[in-house]
Amino acid sequence: MIEVVKVYVADLKPGMYVSGLDRPWLETPFILQGFRITSEEDIRNLRRHCQYVFVDIEKSRHIDYALQRKTRVQRPRISREAMFPKRRLVTYTDTADWAEEYPRAEEAVQQLSDGLEAVFQHARDGAAVDVVRVKRSVEPMIDSISRNPDACIWLARLKEQDKYTYQHSLGASIWGVALGRQLGLPRSDLRSLAIGGLLFDIGKLRVDPALLNSDHVLTSEELVAVREHVRHGIEMMAETGLMNSDVLDMVAHHHERHNGSGYPQGLSGDAIPIFARIAGIVDCYDAITSHRSYARATSPSAAIKMLYDVKDIDFQAELVEEFIQAVGIYPAGTLIELSSGEVAVVVAEYRTRRLRPRIMVVLDADKQPLTSVRMVDLLHETEDSQGRPLDIANSLEPGAYGIDMNSIHL
Repeated sequence: MIEVVKVYVADLKPGMYVSGLDRPWLETPFILQGFRITSEEDIRNLRRHCQYVFVDIEKSRHIDYALQRKTRVQRPRISREAMFPKRRLVTYTDTADWAEEYPRAEEAVQQLSDGLEAVFQHARDGAAVDVVRVKRSVEPMIDSISRNPDACIWLARLKEQDKYTYQHSLGASIWGVALGRQLGLPRSDLRSLAIGGLLFDIGKLRVDPALLNSDHVLTSEELVAVREHVRHGIEMMAETGLMNSDVLDMVAHHHERHNGSGYPQGLSGDAIPIFARIAGIVDCYDAITSHRSYARATSPSAAIKMLYDVKDIDFQAELVEEFIQAVGIYPAGTLIELSSGEVAVVVAEYRTRRLRPRIMVVLDADKQPLTSVRMVDLLHETEDSQGRPLDIANSLEPGAYGIDMNSIHL
């Protein structure tokens, strides 16, 4: 397989092998369709004609680590059936609308939250992880996402920073089941994803909270201590006697990366168990869309772009694309600014028209709270009050304009 990376001409160095251009070769004076850069003159010639080129990693004599991380493998697309060869995949359809599902989802997520908080507290006090309670707690959430994922996705956006560790696990569980539904995995696998999402970070309960909540860049020694949460998690799961290999894979390998740059074993590609690959994606997405002690939350659309930019680098491309299909560019609970200047929150998406969701307008064009919120279906309402096209201008970071998602009642 050919490994190539997109490199802007300003970053080119002698020794790199140029295998492709940002335009047809015939539109340039280069005789050879593929050549190694041997001098600064070669780079100057490329600058005259190209903004970026594609560099073949294997044929290059100079490539630094930063570029190595951006390596993409050109390969055939892998089907769902090939990714899950021993599963009988199913097709899910929405069997409840958002308004009907929301109260059931709210009850399901509350039950899950209560169960998880109790399990974490007991484990923090030295007790074994209560896997039986975890299994019991996930069932209503799986039911809800199977019927319609939007309500649970909305609720996954409601987070308190001081409860990050367990709410991150809650969010990862919901995202994991949503992705499993998109992939067509049977209920038994949705259950594994739900349990694994809740527990893959359980080892952090044995890491110094001061390190987990640090607002400074960790030293190498501190980073090693934090990464030990994987080993702690494996040990804690061994104490439970749990035999579900998919869940155990999620605990042991959720920090492995597609290109081998992860930890603890530096596994790459297919050597990473498939459920651990899913865990890595939902772990990353939930983390970067959450407020943490050392970083502000990223908007969902920006987070999706970040995942897309590292497909087949950090995460398998097919799974990234399936995740984007599962949650959408503007998942339920996303704050958005409209072309009218008003601010709204996405309530629910249309599966086939992701850019025209149902929304709740909460601020006027002057960014002042409305006396009463206004529900808008962008699929059918295409103009604002002035007759101008009404579209989503951009997504906003969580908490923008002082909006507290927890204070919004539906």
